[in-house]
Amino acid sequence: MSEKVYDLEERSLAFAMAVRELVKSLPKCTANFEDGKQVVRSSGSIGANYIEANEALGKKDFAMRIRISRKEAKETIYWLKLLDCEDNETMNEKRTKLIQEATELMKIFGAILKKTTGTN
Repeated sequence: MSEKVYDLEERSLAFAMAVRELVKSLPKCTANFEDGKQVVRSSGSIGANYIEANEALGKKDFAMRIRISRKEAKETIYWLKLLDCEDNETMNEKRTKLIQEATELMKIFGAILKKTTGTN
């Protein structure tokens, strides 16, 4: 994820793919298996809900989908923090970058929501 993608659908897809790449490289243990499933789901849900927002039936539907995308980004941060990288510097760096990207996505969706509804 070295270069930023400014098309939000593509950016969220690239993010979900990078999360999957990290999960595949994690040490095999019960915690990583369970937390990995959760982070894969939530990271993919960010973009899926954004795509749904772009096909919204109205302003309320759009705002709801954007709220869900923001919520899923926040949840993804939580699951990323729980992953056990066993002090592997490379994996920890990848995880940190993914947390930063999820935080940026969360802020972007928050800004879209604020502009759309005038609230958070």
